[in-house]
Amino acid sequence: MSETEIIPAEKLLSNKLTILPIMGHPVFPGIFSPLMINNPNDVKAVEEAFNGDSLIGVIMVKDESDEPTAEDLYSVGTVARIIKKINLPEGGVNIFISTIKRFKIKKYISVQSPIVAIVEYLDDDESGNKNEIRALTRALISEMKEVSENNPLFSEEMRLNMVNIDHPGKIADFITSILNIEKDEQQRILETLNVRKRMENVLVFIKKEQELLRIQKRIQTDLNEKIENNQRKYFLREELKSIKEELGEFTDAKSSDYQKFADKIASFNFTGEIKETVERELEKFQLMDPESSEYIVSRNYLETITLLPWNSENNEYYSIDKAKKILDADHYGLDDVKKRLLEFLAVRKVRGDNKGAIILLVGPPGVGKTSIGKAVAKSMNKPFFRFSVGGLRDEAEIKGHRRTYVGALPGKIIQGLKITKSNSPVFLIDEIDKMGESHQGDPASALLEVLDPEQNVSFRDQYLDLPFDISNVLFILTANTLDSVPEPLLDRAEIISLSGYIDQEKIEIAKNYLIPKSIIKNGLKKSQVKFDKKALDLIVTSYARESGVRNLEKCIDKINRKYCTELLTRSELENNPEILQEKITITPAEVLKYLSKPIFNEDEILAADKIGTAIGLAWTSMGGDTLLIESIAYEGKGGFVLTGKLGDVMKESANIAMSWVKKYAIKNGLKKKDWFEKNTIHLHFPEGATPKDGPSAGITIVTSLISLLRGKTIKKHFAMTGELSLTGKVLPIGGLREKTVAAKRNKITDIIIPKANERDLEEIPDLVKKGLKFHPVSNIEEVLALVF
Repeated sequence: MSETEIIPAEKLLSNKLTILPIMGHPVFPGIFSPLMINNPNDVKAVEEAFNGDSLIGVIMVKDESDEPTAEDLYSVGTVARIIKKINLPEGGVNIFISTIKRFKIKKYISVQSPIVAIVEYLDDDESGNKNEIRALTRALISEMKEVSENNPLFSEEMRLNMVNIDHPGKIADFITSILNIEKDEQQRILETLNVRKRMENVLVFIKKEQELLRIQKRIQTDLNEKIENNQRKYFLREELKSIKEELGEFTDAKSSDYQKFADKIASFNFTGEIKETVERELEKFQLMDPESSEYIVSRNYLETITLLPWNSENNEYYSIDKAKKILDADHYGLDDVKKRLLEFLAVRKVRGDNKGAIILLVGPPGVGKTSIGKAVAKSMNKPFFRFSVGGLRDEAEIKGHRRTYVGALPGKIIQGLKITKSNSPVFLIDEIDKMGESHQGDPASALLEVLDPEQNVSFRDQYLDLPFDISNVLFILTANTLDSVPEPLLDRAEIISLSGYIDQEKIEIAKNYLIPKSIIKNGLKKSQVKFDKKALDLIVTSYARESGVRNLEKCIDKINRKYCTELLTRSELENNPEILQEKITITPAEVLKYLSKPIFNEDEILAADKIGTAIGLAWTSMGGDTLLIESIAYEGKGGFVLTGKLGDVMKESANIAMSWVKKYAIKNGLKKKDWFEKNTIHLHFPEGATPKDGPSAGITIVTSLISLLRGKTIKKHFAMTGELSLTGKVLPIGGLREKTVAAKRNKITDIIIPKANERDLEEIPDLVKKGLKFHPVSNIEEVLALVF
């Protein structure tokens, strides 16, 4: 029986191989590897090889190509046995191959797919010092072990395979196949037959991999340090969120805000432009990072929209009787003003018209314009909002700032609606006569849109940039004078004038309103302090002669404050708390004690008791006032001198009066013509620092000049007001009530007025007219007949 000889598998390899081109990386001998084949020609080649001897030559393509030819292939590859083939539903196959040995192409039999070639098998060149090769083998395994431990991509199976391979060349091949190096470098290793040189090249690649791992580790460490605090904060926030969820609180401020805004906006049932704009802003807000600078801008905008009273309208439930009681409770006198307001409310109620209106209250300071506005709101059961435009120079305060500006805010109108939570409140706009104008715009023009009934149904604030209906707002404006109020504003408003108070009214106001309020304000009890009538009369005539009652209130406050301080000082010195409860009746003596010397003395009341003097009546933004006019004559070259800081209108009145007086004096023989050529007449209006202007001083100037020329004083307690024409007619004037109040305050008994103003006497309360005698005149001769 013959002895059987075992032949190694590589000895039985065929020199003719079907070539399988592969992309990516070359396949090294001694490795079990899967391959996926999709090219139909390659699939056919695999089928033929699998059905034959199962051998196939695997060669890498130089440059990727869909249909590679022999020219596209490297010359060295690896022969492999197909262990298993799995057909894929898409038409391709998966094969598992066991690589055996290197080969080199000697000749191509077929250069097109399927490529067939005659090959020569290559053996490893193991020449060289065995110990060096063994040392290189250990170095490779040791260095690669370090790489594999620091790289999670290397599995335990790879590590075991590396240790179990005993051939130095195969160890180099295996390590090359798992290193992340370029395919050209791997192909170069495949083509290197000298084992020592191959191992040295692989060792260089391992060192490069180690350096990359060190860099990667350093980067990772730096990153970990940077994100460690963020991670810690994140986990703490998550923990806090869990705690808040347990407590039933909102966990995300942004989500909470978004939901709150979305719910509120949905309840408004917006349509058209408003709906589109708000929904777009809400969507933008949802996508914003809370840390971005735009986030708070968008949030403030949405919050403003949701806080506005888009649908809220206060139904007006009020009675005229109740409104009258409220006005009477808060204000003494002002009967004509109250009557006008009650007429306004009555018409509004009968018509059932809830649309807003515009009332302009005009009067000197301290007469109760602002408090009347509050009383109107109270009587109509409406919210009240007040803001002042005195000194305002920026129209953005009315119409808002554009949202492009940092710190932009809506205007006062939108702010007021947000505060009152009603779209039909009462708005009081104070001091509209004191608005300014600058490069930032004209606030008065901005107010025109607000107050125009045709425009304010879709008022557009620059911050909001959405139409808002403010036509239901009742606007009450206040001013001290109409001279500086723009004409278009006056056209839109119903004007109600408030003249100053006379002495009797001031005393009643003090007794009923100011004294009780002041006593409480200064820490005293109502029963502790009483003012007798003479004391109040002294305060009104000697310390507080202005049209309003602010100075009167200050004087009463000062008395109560000083009395309180006096009680406390005595109580502490004597250590007796009961002193704090002592009562006092304020008499004229106490008034002089606590208020010092009177500001106005009885002697200072104007009197035309000298030749060349006459008393006129004037109207200012502070109310009515009396005006003493003085004139003298002295030798000179003739002429007419005017002093007293007079305006252009008053200068013209003085020149007209002088022309009429010259004609009258020469005609009636008071003076000859040459007297005016040889004498200079000087006309002066005292209080030279105070500007004076207006068209109502004509007859007073004539009276002063005629008194000078006649050398005779006028009758006592006479005052006058009226403009003069060149022909001697007395022309009508304005502000008669205020002038009458001023005359009564200055102990005047007879007032000369133009006949055309006789109708205005009906509007003056009987209380004011009591004790006064009015003399209507139509020409200057009648005036002279009355006063001389």
